[in-house]
Amino acid sequence: MFLYTLKRLFQGLVTVWFIATATFFAMHNVPGDPLLNDRAVSEAIRANLESKYGLDQPLSTQYFIYLRNLSTGDFGISFTQENREVNDIIREHFPVSAILGILAVVFAATGGILFGALTAIYRNRLPDFIIMILVILGISVPSFVIAAMSQLALVSLNDLVGTTILPVAGWGTILHMLTPALVLGLGTMAYLTRLMRSSMLEVVGSDYIRTARSKGVPAPRIFTKHQIRNAILPVVTVLGPSIASITTGGFVVELVFAIPGLGRYFVQAVQQLDYTVIMGTTVFYGAFLVFMVILVDVLYGFIDPRVRLEK
Repeated sequence: MFLYTLKRLFQGLVTVWFIATATFFAMHNVPGDPLLNDRAVSEAIRANLESKYGLDQPLSTQYFIYLRNLSTGDFGISFTQENREVNDIIREHFPVSAILGILAVVFAATGGILFGALTAIYRNRLPDFIIMILVILGISVPSFVIAAMSQLALVSLNDLVGTTILPVAGWGTILHMLTPALVLGLGTMAYLTRLMRSSMLEVVGSDYIRTARSKGVPAPRIFTKHQIRNAILPVVTVLGPSIASITTGGFVVELVFAIPGLGRYFVQAVQQLDYTVIMGTTVFYGAFLVFMVILVDVLYGFIDPRVRLEK
């Protein structure tokens, strides 16, 4: 198990290095100079930045300076936000994205398991058709479209009742979190619904289900003790990567709902060509996703020794 874990960690480090390298060279191929825009810095500050990051040096030298800083956990200083380090931006705003992501995962997992089980129970009947149509819409429609439509619906609802039932945007209370978390989790909920449906249909035809029915076990007990417990396993296996993907995929949702999360700052950094923020948040999100995948792989290694077997 130790060698298996070590192998996964090495693969994760290689993946993070590739993400960091690809991000570095991609950003240096973007036209424009972040130090010569609407927020142009003074000559003294420009000289200090050039000295720190080797901006006046060849690209290979800049690359090695970049890797050296990353190895010490230094993502650099923002080019557009005065006296603010990228590490501070991540430390202050990632918890907001994490809270929103965890709540979205709760919505996605609960809805995916519930709707997936219902579609399997009512297979080829009206509830199955309705839920599957909604699933297709949830997968096909972009999150920013759903976010805009949900805001319009909230405005209409609040106007209709004459008070604010749910805030349209902002952050601070649980009411501010509900709508953006639901919008953020819809795509994953749709995917988990399809996965749960397929797993439930496979379990229904299993020998132990037929045996339980032949022994006279009540249908509700078969459903809760046998069908759900076994069908939910594939859903659990994808929750780790789903948590990472939802937490790191709320860029547009955070921007639409004016949520002060890390994704919102990433979008602003792209608009302002803030290289250090873009590269720092990209590497951080990539490392977080890789960590979650490795964690699931290692847990799988403990649960099922077959995944550790090598020729």
